[in-house]
This record gives sequence, structure tokens and C-alpha cells, in this order.
Amino acid sequence: MINLKPIGFFYTDFTFETGAPRQGRLMPESKGIIVLDEKYTEALRDLDKFEYIYVLFYFHKITEWESIVTTRRSKKQYGLFATRTPRRPNPIGMTLIKLDAIKENKLYVSGVDAYNQTPVLDIKPFLPDLDFVKTEKNRKAENQLRNLDKKE
Repeated sequence: MINLKPIGFFYTDFTFETGAPRQGRLMPESKGIIVLDEKYTEALRDLDKFEYIYVLFYFHKITEWESIVTTRRSKKQYGLFATRTPRRPNPIGMTLIKLDAIKENKLYVSGVDAYNQTPVLDIKPFLPDLDFVKTEKNRKAENQLRNLDKKE
């Protein structure tokens, strides 16, 4: 048994009814606040040295998943694990967002793609030297998934 508990929650203008951006980086002006349980305030020390952070969260509105999915921008079908769909067996999301400020237990962020009151599971700094790998194979796969293939 794996037992995860939220360390805090997103507060945004996005709801299940209104929807949220497909990826927060595509809407950098979207703002939100992550409010952590006060017992984690000290754990935020030095996080303000980073401009971008990864936030792992729980898709609390998701109840079902499918092995094969059709992405929003494509008519093609893909295996679930080749996509970033929220409809997953373990509905865990990951987002890379801009950290604008930290005040006590509150993180002010932008480029947000989470619904209001989405449970936050963890926060990690974005480390460009470790987190970025540019390969031709990944570029082609991403373009195909995004339905942006160019005729070559």
C-alpha cells in the first residue's frame, strides 16, 4: 500500500467546469498560489533561489482511465503512457511552473495548469543541467504527438 498525503493545495481561477490550460507553459500569464500546510514552511528555505519548479499533484477530479487515448490536438490514438493526459491509472500530474515569490507557506506561481484546490504532493526545483535532454528522437515524437509534423 502506498499512502500519499497532500502537503498543500493549488488556488487558481480554474475549475473542472471552466477547464485549465493544456500545459501551463502555454499560458504563462495564468497565476495561482500554492498554500502548503504550515508544518512545511521551513522546508521552503532556499527554494526562492530557483525561478522554475516542478510540482507533483493529484488529479482529484479524475475517476477513470483508458489504455488508448486521443490527444486534444490530434485525431491519432496513442498509448496512455506516451501522452500527458490526466486520465491515468494513478492520476498524478507534474507541472513545470514559474516561482514568482514565497511568503511564509504560500508560493505565488505563474504558468499554472491546475484546478482550484488541486492537492499538491511534492515540489522539486527545476535543474536545467539535469532535467533537460535534447534528442532528435524525442523532438520527432513530440512533434508527432502534437500533430505538428513537417513534411521532410
